[in-house]
Amino acid sequence: MQQNSDTYRTINYSSEGFYKDRGSKFYGYAYPVKSEDELKIKLEKLKKEHHTARHYCYAYRFKENYSVYRVNDDGEPTNAAGKPILGQIDAKHLTNIALVVVRYFGGTKLGVGGMMSAYKEAALDTLNKAEIIECTINDIFKVNFGYPEMNTVMRLIKDLSADIIKQKLEENCTIYFAIRQKNAKKAIDKFSGLKNITINQVDELD
Repeated sequence: MQQNSDTYRTINYSSEGFYKDRGSKFYGYAYPVKSEDELKIKLEKLKKEHHTARHYCYAYRFKENYSVYRVNDDGEPTNAAGKPILGQIDAKHLTNIALVVVRYFGGTKLGVGGMMSAYKEAALDTLNKAEIIECTINDIFKVNFGYPEMNTVMRLIKDLSADIIKQKLEENCTIYFAIRQKNAKKAIDKFSGLKNITINQVDELD
């Protein structure tokens, strides 16, 4: 996993892959999601599309610091499915992603080693067809100021190459902006000490 960085890797769009071994078919589906609730919606849809399949195994990794993960073997032998799927996610250093492999049993048992290999190959094919992107980890700041300070605030935000994500421009103004994490201290330094302007880092928008 990437450490001490203000960037992370994920996929831009959903992708699909496929692998076949001795009659068993493995359909892979990768999704750019950030929560288990989002994944559950995708799983419900897959189970309707593949209602005769035997297993719906998956793995996910969430959070920009790669800290949240889970594997699910869905009836396959322990670590025979979810773990090799997660292994491919981690091999490509991805997060905010879930990867599901749907298996149709072909009548011939593959053995634990064969299953691990099949789930790995299905996951790999799915990720090889995905568009991988690098995203920055951003901090959000809230700036409060009077209308006369508008030009000063806008100039500083432009100088910082920050992105305005919400604003209320009245007599008492508020602007929320996002800035790359490594530049957060620079933002605080630029705004601190200015008359009639306050800046605070926030976790979410009011």
